[in-house]
Amino acid sequence: MTQPILFLSHGSPMTALGGDTLTRIWSDLAAQLATPAAIVAVSAHWTTHQPTLGGSAQPETIHDFGGFPEELYQLRYPAPGAPALAQRIEKLLADTGIASRIDAQRGLDHGAWVPLRTLFAAADVPVLQLSVQPELDARHHFALGAALAPLTADNVLIVATGHLTHNLGEYMRGKPRAQQTVDFRDWVNEKLLAGDSEALLDWLERAPHARFAHPTPEHFLPLFVALGAAGPRHATEALGGGWVAEVLAADNYRFSAT
Repeated sequence: MTQPILFLSHGSPMTALGGDTLTRIWSDLAAQLATPAAIVAVSAHWTTHQPTLGGSAQPETIHDFGGFPEELYQLRYPAPGAPALAQRIEKLLADTGIASRIDAQRGLDHGAWVPLRTLFAAADVPVLQLSVQPELDARHHFALGAALAPLTADNVLIVATGHLTHNLGEYMRGKPRAQQTVDFRDWVNEKLLAGDSEALLDWLERAPHARFAHPTPEHFLPLFVALGAAGPRHATEALGGGWVAEVLAADNYRFSAT
């Protein structure tokens, strides 16, 4: 079975408690997905200098946030890991000239387990994470995704999570939604639906207000892993998502190779 590729805006950690727009979208999506053999999660919240794969047989649930209600810290997502798949991916990357490593201790951060709690609530599908490299550009991450593409034909689901916009300073200061953010979100959505990956790969130069929408790139880079995995010919479905605190664009997309 061939799986699609997802890019999900993972929202605030509070999304883990459910009842918001994102969890409703993910619930609808969950009803449409076939159960995969395994999941590769590419989260904005694991950043490394070198591509790194989680190789734990039983990854812990990482609560990589502070200042939230105690009930969030009690949540667990006890999915098994996929050490053998990590080794396979390490070889796939090496075959395309990308050196990587395996971290046998790495757990699942909230960029992974928050959406997965809704998509696969039983936590019975093996999951591993792949890190992003903020010092490297969109083309590097596109190449990472392209190396992962063969996995989708083997019933492996690639779930890349970040945010379509992520100006955390505006969010923390409680600023109203900025027009710059809207302009960036609309440009990205237009290019995704048009299949214009080349424009997106040059986002820092071509997208309006790119640095405002993403003062740091780690929440946008997972999108390029998803695009690389989708291949040069793919269909794009916009799943919606709205806005977190009316500030952060929280769009979600499904890509299917054609």
